[in-house]
Amino acid sequence: MLPKIAVIGNGYWGKNLVRSFHALGVLACVCDSNTSALDDARAKFGVGTCSSFEDVLSDSGIDAVAIAAPAAQHYQLAKESILAGKDVYVEKPLSLLASQGEELARIAEERNRILMVGHILQYHPAILKLKELLGAGELGRIQYIYSSRLNWGKLRTEENILWSFAPHDISAILYLLNEMPVSVTATGGSYINPKIYDTTTAACEFESGVKAHIFVSWLHPFKEQRMVIVGEQKTAVFDDVEKDRKLILYPHRIDWVNRLPTACRDEGQVISLPDVEPLRRECEQFIESIVTRVPPRTDAREGLRVLRVLDACERSLRGHGRAVALGERAPEYFADPTAIIDPGCEIGEGTKIWHFCHIMTGSHIGRNCNLGQNVVISPSVKIGNRVKIQNNVSVYTGVELEDDVFCGPSMVFTNVMNPRSHIERKHEYRRTLVKQGASIGANATIVCGATLGRYSFVAAGAVVTHDVPDYGLVMGVPATLSGWVCACGVRLCGADEITCAACGRDYQVSDNTCRELVSTSVVAA
Repeated sequence: MLPKIAVIGNGYWGKNLVRSFHALGVLACVCDSNTSALDDARAKFGVGTCSSFEDVLSDSGIDAVAIAAPAAQHYQLAKESILAGKDVYVEKPLSLLASQGEELARIAEERNRILMVGHILQYHPAILKLKELLGAGELGRIQYIYSSRLNWGKLRTEENILWSFAPHDISAILYLLNEMPVSVTATGGSYINPKIYDTTTAACEFESGVKAHIFVSWLHPFKEQRMVIVGEQKTAVFDDVEKDRKLILYPHRIDWVNRLPTACRDEGQVISLPDVEPLRRECEQFIESIVTRVPPRTDAREGLRVLRVLDACERSLRGHGRAVALGERAPEYFADPTAIIDPGCEIGEGTKIWHFCHIMTGSHIGRNCNLGQNVVISPSVKIGNRVKIQNNVSVYTGVELEDDVFCGPSMVFTNVMNPRSHIERKHEYRRTLVKQGASIGANATIVCGATLGRYSFVAAGAVVTHDVPDYGLVMGVPATLSGWVCACGVRLCGADEITCAACGRDYQVSDNTCRELVSTSVVAA
């Protein structure tokens, strides 16, 4: 008995799924929030329609759903469908986060649901033939693969060109080589929307020695969908824009003449392919999997492998083209794409690093810190948790900031007492320690060798040349002790025993020292 399938989305690509599933006799319903899209489905196929996704999920007569909604909705729609007991086909990409893909794969396995991803090239006659030729050794040892997927539009706002176009080529390359890359690098350009890449070039390196390059763009003046596979014996060219010459083998070779390599060109051999629509074969595979309960070729695990490659490429893009190893854990901190983070840094969870920062090798930054624009953290610097460093601050080697320290805009640290451009004095660096909760005002200068006590407060523009006691308020040039400040940041007024008017903490002041009388008080972060 054939299953009943509902298609979610009758837009740019969804209408092709509607047509295919209708032709295969399994289309039960079309769901879309656009009434004109529903009118179109009814007019062409006489199928039932609805605008409520919840109605589809609650309909026990519907066995499966095919999701062709915007990519940002794939994860939630697929998850709700699986939890409602439906088998699911979802257009590429499976989701926009690898972690979401892992969750979908796990839920589908736990609930014994079919979860299939629309990686259509794995059902294309040319790719299937290439898989056969590679398996038979027709091309010899594969050396590299180059693919290009270019067009004019359709521009996206939910995902960039990498996530929109590249899943097709990544899926096909992984299928043909039957291995995952060990590392990737990616670069790109944003020209329409500064936050959305319009063109990207990704390079994948495989343990077998194969290298693959994937170029995608939606700003190309004409359509191009080509994959070139270069082997030691032959080169295969798959051009999906061609009507009759989609797959050609070129037995080009390199001869050695007078001890010099000479490229010899031969006529290409057109490979005949069956006249089968890839989408129809893909839809047939989904139906077959629903009936037999055998996972499809492009199941959730295959979709997850593609997501992992995409995720690594995205991290390389954001890291200005740095190599990213597959399996490398994604950072748990945020770094603006313009920030430079050298290898060998430790950065805690929840930390935010903003525009044009440079974090140097060997530095350690704690959890939930915030580094403003144009901040430099030099080698071996230690920064605690919840530290806030405002714009245009350089923290030099020899400086240590404990938890909850605040550094105001353009304040200055030093690490050498008498610097000269022509004399190297790295061996003379002096340690500067800023203890927990201390605040340093804008444009202040901390001369190296000083220790700023717990919850001390340096006024804006002050020049600190000596140690500052706990809770001490210093100001002036050079800075002198001018009073005391509570852990909450409010100035303390009075002498001897003082109670903060703002938070009620009690302090004892004597002999140029200040200490909190209730040591168990909790300071808000």
